[in-house]
Amino acid sequence: MNKNRLEAFSDGVIAIIITIMVLELKPPHSTDLSDVAEVLPGWLRYALSFVYVGIYWVNHHALLERVARVDAGALWANLHLLFWMSLIPFVTAWAGEHPMASGPVALYGVVLLLCSIAFMILSWTLRASHAMSWQSGKNRVSIVLYALAVLLSLVYAPLGAVIHVLLAIVWLVPGRKDRGGGHVEA
Repeated sequence: MNKNRLEAFSDGVIAIIITIMVLELKPPHSTDLSDVAEVLPGWLRYALSFVYVGIYWVNHHALLERVARVDAGALWANLHLLFWMSLIPFVTAWAGEHPMASGPVALYGVVLLLCSIAFMILSWTLRASHAMSWQSGKNRVSIVLYALAVLLSLVYAPLGAVIHVLLAIVWLVPGRKDRGGGHVEA
């Protein structure tokens, strides 16, 4: 199958994920600017999740830039990634409402971990069927750090949250470029 349908479907699902996340944001209950502090954790968690969804969207496009066609394995691997990404609005809302609680922050990390694993599976699936080169050094390190963040969140939630922020920053730094101009690290 031509990859365009997979890309269009993925773009649509990702747009819906972002829409659901923003709809979960709650305004302050009063008109006092001082009350913004009550909702600030949710807004900050939304901003972090928006960055993560954006990172996946950019890397998804960079990955699919390398292929012309996809097979059934790639379709299922892509759905696997989209499944975990579709849980980001739920964990964003919960961790935003309870930013210092171990359970919500740990589950947020579990979803990020599973998104990362799913992206790696998608890249392996595409690499196997297209004999392409896609380095995943950042992804392997991220998986270890997401797992560490989950464990630390169970002990002290802010430590897990710090790792989530640091990993987003790492992913915002562009990877090395290959001679064809595409990213070789995601």
